[in-house]
Amino acid sequence: MNALLPEREIFLRSGGQVKFIRISRRAQIATIGLVSVALIGWAGATLSMALTNAAVAQERAALAAKGQSVAKAAGKVADYRKSVEDLAQDLEARQDFMDGLYKTHFGVDEGNAAGADLVSDGEAVKAGVADKKAARLSTKISMAPEAAPLVRIADRQRRFALLLTHAVERRADKAAAAIRSFGLNPDALARSAARAQGGPFVPWSGDKADMTPELEQLADAMARMEFLERSLLAIPSGQPTAAPMMTSSYGYRRDPFNGHAAFHAGIDFPGRYGQPINAAAAGRVAYVGQRQGYGNVVEVDHGNGLMTRYAHLSGFAARVGAKVDRGDAVGRMGSTGRSTGTHLHFEVRLNGQAINPRRFLEARKDVLQVQQTATARFADVRDRG
Repeated sequence: MNALLPEREIFLRSGGQVKFIRISRRAQIATIGLVSVALIGWAGATLSMALTNAAVAQERAALAAKGQSVAKAAGKVADYRKSVEDLAQDLEARQDFMDGLYKTHFGVDEGNAAGADLVSDGEAVKAGVADKKAARLSTKISMAPEAAPLVRIADRQRRFALLLTHAVERRADKAAAAIRSFGLNPDALARSAARAQGGPFVPWSGDKADMTPELEQLADAMARMEFLERSLLAIPSGQPTAAPMMTSSYGYRRDPFNGHAAFHAGIDFPGRYGQPINAAAAGRVAYVGQRQGYGNVVEVDHGNGLMTRYAHLSGFAARVGAKVDRGDAVGRMGSTGRSTGTHLHFEVRLNGQAINPRRFLEARKDVLQVQQTATARFADVRDRG
């Protein structure tokens, strides 16, 4: 210590006089101590200021982060509200679509009938197919409690659509089986009908949410049922006259005039002169007049290539272009043309070719029940507008 801090003397000359100041070792130590304390104090103050500034910056950053979090939360709330509104609009559009579709095909609102004439208590279908858009929407709003009832309604709508589709398909299959029982191919009838389409193109004006996969499947199923049941009603299975027996069947016979082998294209019904002749199915009168060998003839077009011919009439009860229902009078029994006596010659033709009418006039009871169900449905639709 003595070597590091020796006593020092400082000489001062002023006005010819010499003075000196002696700095002892103790004074040097005290001075160094004071300077050190000052430096340490300054460093501490500087460090404290730095730490304070850092804390302030950290607090500012935290406040900024909280502000962003609040803004993000507000954005989520806005998104939730928008999602709830979108889902509510989707649900309303889907319900309108299903109500309109049901009313078109069954004449009653879904809310009043709830598919009671189609869906039995024993028919349960798992709604395993989910609408992707609705699934994404449900996930997006899953944290919004107020949207939970809407999500449940959406799921219920999809399940109802699938259940109703299943019931409609079962009913359409029954109609298809009934058509096959007449020896006709329902798929061939559908292809024939598909070739006869047209009209201006009018884009679908509804929202895409109106046509979810479930609703598209339901619409297709109802369109198929509609076509098959209308085709079934157009099949000439009604008795064309009240005559209880036939005098000549379809196919081979000996000609009543010359006795030669001949082909008979229809069935003959005997009866009294002037007896009413009725349309065997709904359709539109395509021809009224005379044909060689047939005498007075009425022909009714039933669509899908089916036509019935009523020949040897004594008079007409329908005009060309008139729409007739099953059982409506189209003429009166007679013996005009190549005929040996009063009777009705009845033919059924498919795409211009004669086919055996017997299969149509001897329809099974279950087939007739399917026809009656379809008849009642179309009557209900017409009555309700």
